[in-house]
Amino acid sequence: KEIIAYHEGGHALMGYKLPLADPVLKISIVSRGMAAGYTRSVPDEDHIFYSKPQFMDQLAVALGGRVAEELTFGQVTTGASNDLERVTQVARAMVTRYGMSEKLLPRTFGKREEMIFLGREISEMRDYSEKVAQEIDDEVQNIILEAYSVCKRVIVDNFAKLDQIARFLMEHEVVEGKDLQE
Repeated sequence: KEIIAYHEGGHALMGYKLPLADPVLKISIVSRGMAAGYTRSVPDEDHIFYSKPQFMDQLAVALGGRVAEELTFGQVTTGASNDLERVTQVARAMVTRYGMSEKLLPRTFGKREEMIFLGREISEMRDYSEKVAQEIDDEVQNIILEAYSVCKRVIVDNFAKLDQIARFLMEHEVVEGKDLQE
């Protein structure tokens, strides 16, 4: 319960502290299905386009749970596995699909074949060399490390607030509305 409270508190704290993150509406440490808890955020408005700074804040929010565990308990759990998958997927898309790599310049990498009626990618053909593949991996890693660094700094600077959120969650299990704002 304590680990989940700090994990979800980390996501929520990042959601509040980063200017381009979606507002946090509710935090719960009550298990639902495969999720041990959740932090629900909803955008102020529908987004058609995303900027690199918006993606970077999104990545830092997703890393908030893992970083909170690491700083609180000195180790991490498997609870962040889905968060890490999302972070890797978004960072890779930033580099390969959206041309948001400073090093690789604006271009896309890999041709996707999709089954349109299912809306799923069924394969990706590489249209780049092993050297470029390594550069893509390096850029993805750099993006994730930058978001991780921001996340760690914010949580360290606001650890007392994280502690307050987690303690409230351990006592009440769910927080939203006025209590969440406080």
